[in-house]
Amino acid sequence: MNRRFTQVDVFTDTPLRGNPLAVVHDAQGLIDAQMQAFARWTNLSETTFLLPPTDPAADYRVRIFTPQRELPFAGHPTLGSCHAWLEAGGLARAAGEVVQQCNAGLIRIRRQAGRLAFAAPPCLRTGPLAAELLARIGTALALRRDEILAHQWVDNGPGWCAIRLASADAVLALRPDWAALRGTMLGVVGAHPAGSEAHFEVRALIGDGAGYEDPVTGSLNASLAQWLIGTGAAPPSYVAAQGTCLERSGRVFIDSVDGQVWVGGGSVSCVRGELTL
Repeated sequence: MNRRFTQVDVFTDTPLRGNPLAVVHDAQGLIDAQMQAFARWTNLSETTFLLPPTDPAADYRVRIFTPQRELPFAGHPTLGSCHAWLEAGGLARAAGEVVQQCNAGLIRIRRQAGRLAFAAPPCLRTGPLAAELLARIGTALALRRDEILAHQWVDNGPGWCAIRLASADAVLALRPDWAALRGTMLGVVGAHPAGSEAHFEVRALIGDGAGYEDPVTGSLNASLAQWLIGTGAAPPSYVAAQGTCLERSGRVFIDSVDGQVWVGGGSVSCVRGELTL
């Protein structure tokens, strides 16, 4: 059976400058092993599979795979999958809002200033990092303890923890020791100078396998926003830049309304075709 396939660049309006996502349409009939094998073959940070919903409140269902495992939720796959679903003719039940079903539950997605934005799910784990983990992160990033201004669990599914540094330049200067970060999903954030195009610089350092840096990360930016806004370290609306060290120019648009954080960004389809598995 041939299935439609779209490769989408997410958190950008310019092709090849964001975070790529592979989307398989009409994925009914594929077993878990086939989905995992295809995600491993694409070797992108995530590959998604679109399915009919099993929850009557949802418009479609998505399963999200990294090359190593399935995720209950992830941000750029949420926006990119919704973009591909709409582009392929998907029609939402409610005007102005799409409801995505994933393993983490129902995720609301809306159009916001010409972009798609998802409602950030609540964190599954919060609170300060243990001293042992914080020390290991400091060693892996060659940071003194006083250079880490704040730290927090910001896990909304993938397992994120986070640290805040004094500046965007400090974030961009990091050269991770991937072996020391093994098993850690780490977000690092620092502020740009006042008047800059972006308020914050974000990096996502992932200790899976040999370790890698994610270009632009919706789930991390969602929980970072909840943390930063909740502690007064960020305004209710701001722009985060991510991917600079990877020669990308991802932009994540954060907007907090009545206590709900919305995470938005552009999406561009770069490849369309058919897939045979």
